[in-house]
Amino acid sequence: MMNKKLMALAVAGALAAPAAAFAQASNVQLYGRANLGLDQYKATGSTSGTGDLKSRTRVFDSGSRLGVRGTEDLGGGLKAVFQLESGVNFDTGSGNGQAGTANASTGTLASRDSYVGLAGSWGQVSFGRQSIYWVDGVINQTGANYVNTDIPWFNGTGMGRVSTGSPGAPVARQSNVVQYNSPTVGGFNATLSYQPNSESAAAGANTDASIWGATFRYNGPINIQYDHVETQAASGGTLRQKNTGNKLGFSWSYQPGARVSLKWAQTKMNDVGLVTGFSAAGDDIKQSMWGIGWEHMFGNVQLMAQWSKLQKASGCSGTGCDDTDATAYMVGVKYHFSKRTGVYATINQTNNNKNQIADYTAAGMSSGTVSAGADPRIIAVGLHHSF
Repeated sequence: MMNKKLMALAVAGALAAPAAAFAQASNVQLYGRANLGLDQYKATGSTSGTGDLKSRTRVFDSGSRLGVRGTEDLGGGLKAVFQLESGVNFDTGSGNGQAGTANASTGTLASRDSYVGLAGSWGQVSFGRQSIYWVDGVINQTGANYVNTDIPWFNGTGMGRVSTGSPGAPVARQSNVVQYNSPTVGGFNATLSYQPNSESAAAGANTDASIWGATFRYNGPINIQYDHVETQAASGGTLRQKNTGNKLGFSWSYQPGARVSLKWAQTKMNDVGLVTGFSAAGDDIKQSMWGIGWEHMFGNVQLMAQWSKLQKASGCSGTGCDDTDATAYMVGVKYHFSKRTGVYATINQTNNNKNQIADYTAAGMSSGTVSAGADPRIIAVGLHHSF
């Protein structure tokens, strides 16, 4: 414990913290996670027959991170809070994912959830790079906290052809966010988020793009979470795309270390642009998913599984929405040496219909751009250590 405190002080000094900050050293924590292993990735069976991503063996990094967080008591029930969390790729030492392309959640300071704020009995207000919509808490921890990855659309964001973000990128960890977290009363609490999304608008361009998000939770004998997000593009163009996402999750912890979860989500994209083989300009498209997850501890052994169905999209002009459905599953086993260290093995398989392009994009887990109809698969063994 003393070493952790000394390391936290060293990091604070390296970040040029004022001398007064050392007075709150006992409230500063250095933490992190390393999650690496060996896997085999492929995405074969594309509609064209020429767009397959052939099988390849990879040393992967999934969501490794280093962070510093802390609080300062300001008196009267008020406190200052901060977190500075950065994604690190132990496998490459760069900011790139498995395909060699940039992963926005790694490579720089504050690339993951990072903020400063004030908190009290009324809740917490914070400013910085923060998560909107996609985080499921205890309802779905498989890909976020246990192993390498899970079903691509299980958190309700990217459904391959259809996405909560604009243009085409899922709403997840967003920059320049102001967020309010309410206190928990009777098991209920809420998070409200706003991102003014035109900070880098060019001269003369309209500046009314935005993202709004709301999450409502109940934690008790069962866990319930509802999320809503709206992404509005800036006005002024021929089309002004607006995407909305809604998802609902339930989970039941039927004994310590064991949980069953149910998920539903629907994403709508209004006034989308032209996408060859899919949408015409101005189409209003929606797509839904549902799925089930399970986890269970047997002593030091944790078993986990997921299955989900992605329904066919609707609203395309012509036949563009045909054959856009998919199914996916994951199974995994993890052996916990301790509360902080475990080894695991997983199989993740997505079966896309001939006009779907769903892939494992979280943590940069894909090795390329999946062609329509190709079925991505990852077989992995990994080591997960938290500190």
